[in-house]
Amino acid sequence: MNSFVFNTTKSLVFETGAASRMAEIAGQTLGPRTMLVTDPGLRDLGRIDAAVSSLEAAGHAVSIFDAVEADPSRETLMNAVAFGRDFGATGLLGFGGGSPMDVAKLASLLLGSGEDLDKAWGVAQAKGPRLPLVLVPTTAGTGSEVTPVSIITVGAEEKRGVSSPVILPDIAVLDADLTTGLPPHITAATGVDAMVHAIEAYASKSANNNPLSKMLAREALRLLGTHIETAVFDGQNTTARGAMLLGSMLAGQAFANSPVAAVHALAYPIGGTFHIPHGLSNALVLPHVLRFNAVQAHGIYAEIAADAFPHLARVEGAQARCSAFIDALADLSANLGLQARLRDVDIPEDAISKLASDSMVQQRLLVNNPRELSEQDAVNIYRAAW
Repeated sequence: MNSFVFNTTKSLVFETGAASRMAEIAGQTLGPRTMLVTDPGLRDLGRIDAAVSSLEAAGHAVSIFDAVEADPSRETLMNAVAFGRDFGATGLLGFGGGSPMDVAKLASLLLGSGEDLDKAWGVAQAKGPRLPLVLVPTTAGTGSEVTPVSIITVGAEEKRGVSSPVILPDIAVLDADLTTGLPPHITAATGVDAMVHAIEAYASKSANNNPLSKMLAREALRLLGTHIETAVFDGQNTTARGAMLLGSMLAGQAFANSPVAAVHALAYPIGGTFHIPHGLSNALVLPHVLRFNAVQAHGIYAEIAADAFPHLARVEGAQARCSAFIDALADLSANLGLQARLRDVDIPEDAISKLASDSMVQQRLLVNNPRELSEQDAVNIYRAAW
């Protein structure tokens, strides 16, 4: 067995209604002055209210930074750092989808260490220390609450990442009640995003691909595949919502240690240039990247096909089961109401060459792909997705 390293969040709380006990769960970790990082939509919906009330009732000062946008910019991050510095934050509470959690991660790093962000980009470059950090996901998709990765948009379009165990949070709080109001389309896109995390983690060519990540990826696919349609079409079903939240977290643990690959590399330019939500960007290219990879990875995909779609256990032969798996993923996205083609989200055909060129910037991801992928291969995949 190859050597490997497995890092994750050191404390996980999975409990419906846990946000109302935030002071008990995380107050000691956060300290007396909590900076809560979220987006304006979540604040308007009142999703942060129970956590804020819990902390304030216990004597904590809470100041709310709610200016995080989708695909947060470097400017937003630095505004958050200035906000936290002015407030004198002793700990950060990231509350939301991947964007608020990513901002909270890097804000905690920059507030705690004062290090230069430009020296922290990439893998294992961030040194820390950081301020205490607690993350609360309100979508079942990114798994950011258990990953050492934060993605920020730099300039007009480029997505740049910090990947370091230093930014793993102290506590992740998974409360299914916080996800019950999520609209069907967002539930679908984020759910498919979580499935992509599990699939890419399992098939990753990373030298750190390991038995724990593989095990977690398969359980994630079982939970996500079983419950995603119920979560989308019966959004108040807390059993399905909880299962999706747990599946997303397990997929996050898997890809945090066995990193994702070409699906994400090709999705990032779609989000960066055309501002398509990350989960949908992944869904748009997923079947086409897997068909490209299947030339070499059909056996790997055949191993996990029945985890997500139990009826595929009856399909004999690795190539046939792999093909059925990819078709089932495409059918799932369509059944969930997600757009199927790049043209469906108003991406013009003449953008394909730029998307392909931009995807090549993501070499930290492409090196993990089970099949080597060139810029021309990316052109062909985008064309198939168009």
